[in-house]
Amino acid sequence: MSGSSPAEFLKKLATSTALCSVAAMGLAAPAMAEDAITAPITVTATGSGITAYEYPGMVTVIDKDEIDLKQASTPDDILRDVPGVMFTGGPRRTGEVPSLRGFSGPDVVILIDGVRQNFSSGHDGRFFIDPSVVNSAEVLRGPSSSLYGSGGMGGVIEFRTIDPLKALAAGETQTSFGLGGQTANREYHATATAMSRPLDGLGIVGSLTKRESGSIELGSGSELESDDDILSGFLKGSYDAGGGHKFTASFLRFDNDAIEPNNGQANGNDYADKNLVSDTYRLGYDFNPASAWVDLKSIAYYQSFKADELRLDNNGVGPAGELLKRDVDTYGFRVDNRSRFSLTEDIFTTLTIGAEGYHDEQEGAAGGGVRGGVPDAEDSFIGGFAQAEINWARPFGFLPGDLYVVPGLRYDRFESESSQAGVDNQDSAWSPRIGGSYMPVEWLNLFGSYSEAFRAPTMDELYSTGVHFTFAPGDLGPGTAGHTNRFTPNPNLKAQKTDTFEFGAGVTFDDVLEENDRLEIKASRYYTDGENFIDLQVNQPAPYAACSPFVPGACDGTTTSVNIADAELDGVEAEAHYENDRIRVKVGFSNVDGKNKATGEKLGVLTPAMGTLDAAIKLPETHSIIGWHVIAADEFDKVNSVADERDGYVVHGVYFAWTASEGPLSGLRLDLGIDNIFDKAYARAYASSYETGRNFKGGIRYTVNW
Repeated sequence: MSGSSPAEFLKKLATSTALCSVAAMGLAAPAMAEDAITAPITVTATGSGITAYEYPGMVTVIDKDEIDLKQASTPDDILRDVPGVMFTGGPRRTGEVPSLRGFSGPDVVILIDGVRQNFSSGHDGRFFIDPSVVNSAEVLRGPSSSLYGSGGMGGVIEFRTIDPLKALAAGETQTSFGLGGQTANREYHATATAMSRPLDGLGIVGSLTKRESGSIELGSGSELESDDDILSGFLKGSYDAGGGHKFTASFLRFDNDAIEPNNGQANGNDYADKNLVSDTYRLGYDFNPASAWVDLKSIAYYQSFKADELRLDNNGVGPAGELLKRDVDTYGFRVDNRSRFSLTEDIFTTLTIGAEGYHDEQEGAAGGGVRGGVPDAEDSFIGGFAQAEINWARPFGFLPGDLYVVPGLRYDRFESESSQAGVDNQDSAWSPRIGGSYMPVEWLNLFGSYSEAFRAPTMDELYSTGVHFTFAPGDLGPGTAGHTNRFTPNPNLKAQKTDTFEFGAGVTFDDVLEENDRLEIKASRYYTDGENFIDLQVNQPAPYAACSPFVPGACDGTTTSVNIADAELDGVEAEAHYENDRIRVKVGFSNVDGKNKATGEKLGVLTPAMGTLDAAIKLPETHSIIGWHVIAADEFDKVNSVADERDGYVVHGVYFAWTASEGPLSGLRLDLGIDNIFDKAYARAYASSYETGRNFKGGIRYTVNW
């Protein structure tokens, strides 16, 4: 692998964009113009709905069409082009962990239809949802504790499932069946979905997906052992009772039987038969009568995650046949109301007031005893928040354009306890935020924000005990003794907190090259100062230099979570999107850096300078689209150890989709694609293995409406 400078890969991206645009514009124009391209709407960013362009920050919305074109097998596939997002943990789906702006794990809030996904472990991933049930996704980058409380330091990732009341007309029913697969891991999948709206106010949807895959062929030519057998089910009912009352109920299950190393992010030889089951139960009630003062949304939920891992050999910490268990249950609610009113003729305000609470319970076991790193513990969070969205036309009576200001404030109280530790950890936090977008003319947006965010220490960080890893006799050389690294609890950990300044600009134009086209560009720069950053420190004496490996226990070490007094992260992000009746081009760029201010050591889940390109040609005459995507990364040297450095890379892929809209094949869709088309051998930052090599993908789906 060879490195490339930021200038080189940006030049490649710009050249690629230009070539694709020229080629596409050379095609004949369609016979009839389509509707104007509209700006995507974000709900996650403010809770009330605003265009992603107008929001004073960076947020990306991914719709169902884009998810289908990617033929996503994992959430990584869905989010691969979003600036500021990087997945660590390697290519196994069980190890995928997203990072946003240098924050990862519990520093990122993950939601499914508003339900918090609070499971977090060092090696078992964070996503337990099949892409087949995802109708749209949003990625809000930057601090979001003023709305979402603990964990909103890097941002929020939210997946939304389909609503049959929005997808179908009254009296309409739809069924679909799809088959597909990919070569890199010999995966195949089948999905059956049925959806109906028998009455105007009643909608029902059910979906079942079976997905199986094997070892992963890497770009390096080697294979990464993996075996997944997944069954995913989804049920949802929506009822509009009239008078502004709407009720929803849903159930989502993700069940994966996997055989892989105990640490799914590593290349170990200690294999385990894993059963990972996530169940999400959700009830929703909305009340939106003919009143500007009431727009109520509420949910109550129960989320259960169970991970059973049966050791298949004696190569790990425990013996073959030992059963490792981790159960995490979350009970929660969220309710908020939006009131809309005018302060003056030129000032319109949306005021959101709400409350949120949730409780987590965790149990761990290993062969009937205590499992190292998985304490029996529980935590509780309760918070209240308020946010105003102020739209001011002709601000101060003399400035041109519009000013959009969003002040917000949230208060949280949290407490953690463990029967094993006997010590509680409790605290509270205020999370203010103010952001603003000034649009002096329709095509220009100048924005900025100041945010404070916090993240409470997790149960694992506070109370972990037991064995982390071991060196068996002979592992450190002939004749050496065995040594053990053990978890040390730290129940006095403090919540980490950040202050973030962000500023940026955007431009948007309609009818640029032809009627009904749209160009949008947006970029930002941010600076984050943090205190009491929670860092996992593995203290392992170096054999021979710091200890004698021949003396039993002399090289024993510890693993514990500590607070880093002062830290800083900074970065840049940019997105550009052009679309007309014939072409669609998206470009993204991001770069993240961070350090411990006291020592100068690198800190956070940092990323190299990265660029993405997705360019597609629409062929409406044949109801098809063909596209090309590129991910380019500079060499990664923001590390404290040379072993963590990574070479730069450029990875290409292509995709094609065709839909039959009339005749006997009406309702048939064909998708084809190739990821990593040149079989590039590359590794992402903080991954212990190379990524997936050349991957041929294909799928066929048949949909019937009546």
